[in-house]
Amino acid sequence: MAKARRTTHRSSAGKKLYAVRDASGRFKDIQTFERAHRADLKKKSATEKTAAKKAAAKKKAAPKKKAAKKAVPKKKAVKKAAPKKKVAKKIAKKTALKKKK
Repeated sequence: MAKARRTTHRSSAGKKLYAVRDASGRFKDIQTFERAHRADLKKKSATEKTAAKKAAAKKKAAPKKKAAKKAVPKKKAVKKAAPKKKVAKKIAKKTALKKKK
């Protein structure tokens, strides 16, 4: 069976029409271009259908790998205490300077 062909016409209002003919060549349906175009967009072609099936099968077959991450405790920032000798020297210098004045 051959695919139904469309012939374009114009309505009295000036809208574009599609006249669909049957196999014998008689008009089977007359519809506006707008409505026919919308129906065409809704339909998927055979290649689109097979591509969608392949994509779905591929998605389904792919194993789900989610590595469980172990919770690692964060290290707390610890302030290092200044060595006692340096602190003692600074204090000694400051007190010595104050005494001189």
